[in-house]
Amino acid sequence: MYLTIKETAEYLSLPEHYIREMVAQKRIRAVFDGEQYVINREQFKNHFDHVELAKKLIEEWRNEPIPEDPDVKDED
Repeated sequence: MYLTIKETAEYLSLPEHYIREMVAQKRIRAVFDGEQYVINREQFKNHFDHVELAKKLIEEWRNEPIPEDPDVKDED
């Protein structure tokens, strides 16, 4: 449920220093347990859901056939 900064960096595939900066800027919610910051993994679930939805929409858009232009066949 809770991850250290190092584990969070691995989980998100980001460098540790970037996670530390995000915690310092309060862009990632973290709790100091007396020794280190711990981060609740559930706060990233919504982010991953949005990323997956965006990937799906982009893939659908790429696979959509190009509509035929009505002016192409109109030769005078």
